[in-house]
Amino acid sequence: MANDGARADPVARGDEVTAVSERDRDISPEEVCILIPTLDEAATIGDVIDGFRAHGYTNVLVADGDSDDATREIASERGARVHVQSGSGKGQALREAVAHVDVPYVLMLDGDGTYDPADADRMLEPLADGYDHVIGNRFADMDDDAMKALNGFGNRMINRAFAFIHGAEYEDILSGYRAFTVDSFDRFSLDSDGFTIETELAVECVKHNAKTAVVPVSYSARPEDSETNLHPVRDGGTIILALYSLAKTSNPLFYFGSLGVGGIVSGGLIAMYVLSKWIWYDTGHEILAMVSAAGILLGVQLLMFGVLSDMIVTLHREQRNHLEQITREANRED
Repeated sequence: MANDGARADPVARGDEVTAVSERDRDISPEEVCILIPTLDEAATIGDVIDGFRAHGYTNVLVADGDSDDATREIASERGARVHVQSGSGKGQALREAVAHVDVPYVLMLDGDGTYDPADADRMLEPLADGYDHVIGNRFADMDDDAMKALNGFGNRMINRAFAFIHGAEYEDILSGYRAFTVDSFDRFSLDSDGFTIETELAVECVKHNAKTAVVPVSYSARPEDSETNLHPVRDGGTIILALYSLAKTSNPLFYFGSLGVGGIVSGGLIAMYVLSKWIWYDTGHEILAMVSAAGILLGVQLLMFGVLSDMIVTLHREQRNHLEQITREANRED
């Protein structure tokens, strides 16, 4: 469920999270910024902010994508800080907003009312135990009408693809309910501007060996008067492409290896066609034969490049982790 041994940790599995409210919090609400990216969420943003304030979390930062409705006005009236992002997209809003956070922890969620503020303590508990990043698993407690069948199928396929490509099982990489330390976020190299930001965060957790936990959260249907900004087919295709393209730096053996295998298979199929024509009809296809040879040679070269890249990435990751460990130890001594 989480890398770096988080699978064996009861907090990461969620076995003990139900007891959070019965004991003192290790992280005080004053140390947490509730970060809410928004775009036209006037119907729900007020209740979301009120929900967190009722649980003691008063440091609320709304990163608004220049909404056309009263989102910003309602957020200000409910006591939240409002930052209008300079660009567009959820990813850009997150990167820009974190620069305005002056506390060590961030709890991020969507402003559409689908996530429960009562899960805040549950999300933050792993951070108190030394984790860097926490993902809220929506599938653990989801309303029947919270996600359409097509969206649910697509989410599960994307999660399986992520586990296969990047080698980590995070159960719900597209979840918008995230908790993380500002320090770990600053180590990430994030470029995504839109809805692929959750995917990129999950990939960065793998790349940087960030200690990541997955905890169960409740997920409700959007209120009827709230419209989604997500386009399942278009955004789903973008996320799948992002999963594959991000493998260039996190799993180059898979990325270049798959291209290499594709080249070898394509070249081999063309070669079989040319050979069959020559055997059965005594007809030569010199140009196709050259294309076949080029495809096979290119495929072999890509495979070799993938192996070499994987060795370089592995060595670089080990050196970076060693340097980060030295830095953390030095900071603790100070």
